[in-house]
Amino acid sequence: MQRTLEVTRTSRKVLDQYFENYTLEQLNKVPEGFNNNLIWNMGHIVVVQQMIIYKLSGLPMLVSDDMIAKYKRGTRPERDATQEEADEIRALLFPPIDKVGADLKNGVFKTFSEFTSLSGFTMNSAEDAIEFNNYHEAMHIGMMMSIRKFI
Repeated sequence: MQRTLEVTRTSRKVLDQYFENYTLEQLNKVPEGFNNNLIWNMGHIVVVQQMIIYKLSGLPMLVSDDMIAKYKRGTRPERDATQEEADEIRALLFPPIDKVGADLKNGVFKTFSEFTSLSGFTMNSAEDAIEFNNYHEAMHIGMMMSIRKFI
């Protein structure tokens, strides 16, 4: 599982580079033909990781209810994210991965509510969710690579 978490950390390093290389205005731009923007994808990645690993395990999440409401599945940018919101997303790129690793080591994940993703992947454990999360992040990074061509 540690190797799987290293893949997640690598994914998050890719996301962190968007904060380095794009302005807040660029992060917020929704190009014609797209439903979302770079910052929404990053917020969505952070929120979904917490929901599928912690919420489905019946454990507290590191993200606020407000953040969940803005970035969960089925949402789209309703307004531009502020610099404070962008800073919050960036601050949540790496600590949740470290927490998952520690929680795995400490046996925190005891129960899990089975869940099947829209892509048909059924998760029966936190470990399944951790593995699926890498697929989910890669899919959204692919979308971000498309979006960046138009900003």
